[in-house]
Amino acid sequence: MTRSHAPTDANVEIEDGRDDSARVYRFSGDWRNRSVHAMADRLGGLKGDAATGSVAFDLTDVTAMDTAGAWLIRRFMGGLVEGGADVQLSGDKPRFIELVSALPESLREPSGDEAKKQSRFERFFKPIGKVVVATWSDTVAAMFILGSAVRGAQLKLGRHSGLSPAAIVNQIDRMGVQAVPIITLMSFLIGAIIAQQGAFQLRYFGAELFVVDLVGILQLREIGVLLTAIMIAGRSGSAITAEIGSMKMREEIDALKVMGLSPVGILVFPRLVALTIILPLLTIIANFSALTGAAVVTWSYSGITFSTFLARLQEAVDFSSVLAGMIKAPFMALIIGVVAAVEGLKVGGSAESLGRQVTSSVVKSIFVVILVDGLFAMFYASIDF
Repeated sequence: MTRSHAPTDANVEIEDGRDDSARVYRFSGDWRNRSVHAMADRLGGLKGDAATGSVAFDLTDVTAMDTAGAWLIRRFMGGLVEGGADVQLSGDKPRFIELVSALPESLREPSGDEAKKQSRFERFFKPIGKVVVATWSDTVAAMFILGSAVRGAQLKLGRHSGLSPAAIVNQIDRMGVQAVPIITLMSFLIGAIIAQQGAFQLRYFGAELFVVDLVGILQLREIGVLLTAIMIAGRSGSAITAEIGSMKMREEIDALKVMGLSPVGILVFPRLVALTIILPLLTIIANFSALTGAAVVTWSYSGITFSTFLARLQEAVDFSSVLAGMIKAPFMALIIGVVAAVEGLKVGGSAESLGRQVTSSVVKSIFVVILVDGLFAMFYASIDF
């Protein structure tokens, strides 16, 4: 039975040239974790005796090397460079030279003093710059999602098209039909609260009947579609991000690309279509529910009968008020779907990343929805609509 010989221990020899500016460090032996412990202290002691001119690291006689040994050489090399030496790596084994060169000069984080060296201008504008760059990246990603979704809309329906009408119907059921109870309940309560508070304030002026105008115009033009979109962003937008993000973590999206299928066309497009269909319908349900809640409260709180409520509502609200709110719904649906998809595709390989992107999806969706609602309000005011 043949026994293997123990590897040669790591060693380093110093050869000085004719003057102090030329020095060669010849490394030899096994520079792996099990044999370099003794060299750590020796290399540390050689730093103070280093030359300041041209220095060569000869790795010709090195028989084996791993990351631990390469890191010791790299750390020693960094110390010489800080002392003013010009270090060059040489040898007949390129893999060892590449390994040492690939390691960083230091593994430590910048100290507090180094972090404080940033100017006030940089400390103030650096976070702003990061936000601007991140916003631009999200905008580009959103345009990519929209473009790919439009491309997905051009796919022919068929068995091998990659686009199934059943997927759209399934998403309509999950994000629309199953959301009807919570949308109805929340809208009923919102309409009742607005009516109660409006009647309470208008009572001082003897104008309780005008609470119908208040609830009708506010609900149909603003509150109905806005609150519906916010609830859908929190309920369905977060679900879209979680679903796409979990598929990204399990590399299922990469598998779709390998099979030659578009992940946006398969995963995002059906959800965008479903959101665009259900949000206007849910807005109509929310408006009816809120007006019903307002009618119940005004009848019990102010004595306004249902017939009087409907008659006053017909006088106060015209078709433009209904249309002003309904026009916003498809735009808000696209915003919710695109933002949720973008955040889902940004998920990394950890559960922490998934939770962070789901939270970011809900926050960004609600922010952009409110922003778009404000832009619509200004546009309507400018055209007197």
